[in-house]
Amino acid sequence: MSSALAVQPEPAPVPKASRPKLSNSALLAGTGALLLLAPLAFGAVEPWSIFALEACAVLLLCAWGYRQWLEHQDDLSNNALYLPMALFLVLTFTQWATGITAYRHITYADLLLYAAYGMLAFVATQALRRASQFNWVANTVTVYGGIVASFAIVQGVAPNGKLYWLWTSAQGGAIYGPYVNHNHYAGLMEMLTPFPLVLAAARSTEPNRRILVTAIAALMGGSIFLSGSRGGMLAFCAELVIFAVLLLRSQQGGWKKPLMLGVFMALLIAFLVWFGGSELTHRLASIHSETRTEINGGTRVAIDRDCLRMLVKRPFLGWGLGTFPIVYPQFRSFYTTFFVNQAHNDYLQLLVETGAAGFAIAVWFLALLFRQAIAKLKDWNQTSTGLLTVAALLGCIGILVHSFLDFNLQIPANAALFYVLCAVAASKPLHESHRRRVLRRRSRIVEINSEAAQS
Repeated sequence: MSSALAVQPEPAPVPKASRPKLSNSALLAGTGALLLLAPLAFGAVEPWSIFALEACAVLLLCAWGYRQWLEHQDDLSNNALYLPMALFLVLTFTQWATGITAYRHITYADLLLYAAYGMLAFVATQALRRASQFNWVANTVTVYGGIVASFAIVQGVAPNGKLYWLWTSAQGGAIYGPYVNHNHYAGLMEMLTPFPLVLAAARSTEPNRRILVTAIAALMGGSIFLSGSRGGMLAFCAELVIFAVLLLRSQQGGWKKPLMLGVFMALLIAFLVWFGGSELTHRLASIHSETRTEINGGTRVAIDRDCLRMLVKRPFLGWGLGTFPIVYPQFRSFYTTFFVNQAHNDYLQLLVETGAAGFAIAVWFLALLFRQAIAKLKDWNQTSTGLLTVAALLGCIGILVHSFLDFNLQIPANAALFYVLCAVAASKPLHESHRRRVLRRRSRIVEINSEAAQS
């Protein structure tokens, strides 16, 4: 009998294929879920919902980093907006670290929030790589938007002054949908409605589905008008004008393009006449007379003038991110019973809080956004890249127009979605599989032959 010890065989290595994987689609689903759940939590304005937004953003970034380490990947997708976003964080960190902010605690809190926006934008653009992911994104946004718009309309028909008919707002407000402020609901729909619109315009959309998504887009767009937000109405009209120009200037589609747009407008007008009636007309005519229920147009002009006086005191680095409600009372030039917690103009508030330096970064950010997005608009309704870019860009334009009159970018849920849409609009083209390119080419040839036969 041998006295030699038996050598135990080493365990077989775990095949790489059997290791748990975290795909881009899973990361995209997690980011999308967070962005779509945040508005349901009253716009993520409560301390608990802000913490949840920030914590989930950190977890998503860690999950992306773990996936990169696990799979030894270094395929970082660059985006032109990363640099201005990083510089803005450096600026606000400098405000906090050097103590030049009027209130360090609130600047630190907003710095964390903006860092969360950057994390979400980064993860979204790293995960959204393939053309096949566009349909999932567009369909999810369309279904979600239709459900939220339907709920908001029903709540508007039978309101009881409470959020979800259950929670009483501590500060009151013009409740609509899951938001205390109807203007912020309109801001959400401005960013979501372009997705069913581009689905309706896509060449690959089947006729029956085209009618369905057009109807959902009309429902979502109609809810903006029914919410009573005049800034939202103006912003959505701006989106429609730009969308119509893009649609009519595209090289393909023939008579179907104006027909689709006409069907949408007919559905929208019929819906508004049915639900809105005289109440909507009164809302549009009350911009100067409505002084007891909300801040009106004249008061906003006074706030704008006060903001310019604030800017003169600290023109270069501003008063500190998030400090507007702390500093403004000493500059207010009129009497009001309202607590003016925001400037009702995101551009002026940014200028006041971050000075010329922060405003210059924002201008650079927007210039890069439009340059990168416009470069991808050739034949936009034929490719997933073009459709996604138009949907994201229209949503951004809606908020940018609305920001002259309201403060959607001070609402975490809306701001997070806006920055993600900006990053998506400026991202690199989506990767299309060879099979998808071949099918698109064949479809184009068939349509050209069909149009030639009809003419």
